Amino acid sequence: MAELSFRSAAREDTPLILSFIRSLAEYEQMADQVVATEELLEQEIFDRHGAEVIFAMEDGKEVGFALFFHNFSTFLGRAGLYLEDLFVKPEYRGKGYGKALLQQLAKIAVSRGCGRMEWWCLDWNRPSIDFYLSLDAEPMSDWTVYRLSGDTLTALAGS
Repeated sequence: MAELSFRSAAREDTPLILSFIRSLAEYEQMADQVVATEELLEQEIFDRHGAEVIFAMEDGKEVGFALFFHNFSTFLGRAGLYLEDLFVKPEYRGKGYGKALLQQLAKIAVSRGCGRMEWWCLDWNRPSIDFYLSLDAEPMSDWTVYRLSGDTLTALAGS
């Protein structure tokens, strides 16, 4: 039986992180939107500490990853853990590794005193939605996500 373990990403894992991001983007049919580079990821994750990455390891081989960072809840008065990306390679799905990654993130959140853990899911991604519901995660249907990026972000900053 395969042994599952976890490890935090190190600087030398930057190419692997980008590979997982690209695989996730292909799955989400958004590969054309990936503009991240190894240099950008290394700077943001390891120099600026803007995010963290953990890998799920089967017998010492990286089979899944999660990229996360802290946000803050003013109502709770505590930091939260925000999961930006979670991806398990297709050939390793169905083994409970996605759930194990979420459990590991929950352990990190609890150990750091976080008040909650959050993430987004694409509306069409029924397998993931069903999976999250099976964990008793609550969809935030009363909230709408808004985004400024690119030219609109720059325009607002310059106004």
